[in-house]
Amino acid sequence: MVFFRTCGPNEAMVVSGCCHSRPLLVPGGRVFLVPFVQKLQKLSLNTMTFRVETDNVYTKQGVEISVTGIAQVKIEGQKEEMLAKACQQFLGKREDEIRNIALQTLAGHQRAIMGNMTVEEIYQDRKSFSKNVFEVASSDLATMGMSVISYTLKDINDGEGYLRALGKAKTAEVHRDAKIGEAKAKMESGIKEAEANKAKMEAKYINDEKMAESKRAYEIEKAKYDELVFVQQAQADLAYDLQAAIQRQKIVAEENKIIEIERAQQIQIMEQEILRKQRALDASIKQPALAERFKQEQMAQAAAVKIQNEAEAEALSVKVRGEAEAAAIQAKAKAEAEQMLKKAEAWQQYQDAALVEMVLNVLPQMVAEVAAPLSANTNMKLVSTGGEIGASKLTGEVLDIVERLPKVVNSMTGVDMSKAIGGKHGR
Repeated sequence: MVFFRTCGPNEAMVVSGCCHSRPLLVPGGRVFLVPFVQKLQKLSLNTMTFRVETDNVYTKQGVEISVTGIAQVKIEGQKEEMLAKACQQFLGKREDEIRNIALQTLAGHQRAIMGNMTVEEIYQDRKSFSKNVFEVASSDLATMGMSVISYTLKDINDGEGYLRALGKAKTAEVHRDAKIGEAKAKMESGIKEAEANKAKMEAKYINDEKMAESKRAYEIEKAKYDELVFVQQAQADLAYDLQAAIQRQKIVAEENKIIEIERAQQIQIMEQEILRKQRALDASIKQPALAERFKQEQMAQAAAVKIQNEAEAEALSVKVRGEAEAAAIQAKAKAEAEQMLKKAEAWQQYQDAALVEMVLNVLPQMVAEVAAPLSANTNMKLVSTGGEIGASKLTGEVLDIVERLPKVVNSMTGVDMSKAIGGKHGR
């Protein structure tokens, strides 16, 4: 039967017995073990911390002191040779036994180093003491398979007050040196201060002279600068005023633009309102009016067409009647022309006698026409300025008009009715 065994990194397994001429060392791992013929042992690799105290040890000068150090020691498991040495030294021992062996070794080396050094060396150079103990203990413990990780001197004390006296002497020496140093420093400081004051006064005089020159140069430059500043300020004021005027003009222009924009917007709003009202008016009045107008126009067109058709029919009727009347007139005119031709032929034969006859035939009618206005009046008032009055006057007026008729006929026809009538009666 074979068993499988393991251990952590802080342990080392040692297998001995059958199949192994020398023990098998396994630091933190696994191993196969055959029971009864092989043996398994473990060794701790944990770090061990020691408080190494050595009391009442005489130093090189014979002064009795006590020292306390702190050390960390562990069995080296990474190097097989040192692990084998540790197995030879400590395998089968308890951990407290191993700790005691290492502590006694460290204490012995610490005691030996204390005997080879003075109190002053140990007190003033702790690092050197710790280094000596570390090196000596490391070489000795390495033969046992151990390594010293660190060593530090923690405390030094004595029962005779040597360290205190040494501290007082050192303190007094330090105070003395401090006072001497302070006095030297004060003296040197006084010398340096006097030299500094001298240099300061010289520097002050030189500085005052330079300051006077600088002040004079400053006043000159300041005057020039003030003049330039005044000029620049005046130019700046003028430029500022100019820019302010320009900015005011720009502001006014922008305000005018804003006013124009507002007016344009107001006009646009008014136009939109007018357009809205116009659309509303169109919808409520114009459109019905246009519809009514279209209706009236259509009715007028229909009436015009009707009138035109009636006029055309009337014109056609008039044309037909006119043509008939023209034919009748033409026939009548033809007949009258023939009659007039015959009358003309007769008048050609009778000449003035015919004209006189016609005048005589028309004369009664002409007299009747002259008297017609008188006969139409029912009420007449006669005004006379003298001579005949009444009806006789009126009759005389009528007869005067009748007497003027031959002259009228003569002027119209060129026939002298008096001669014509007298000649007729003479025949």
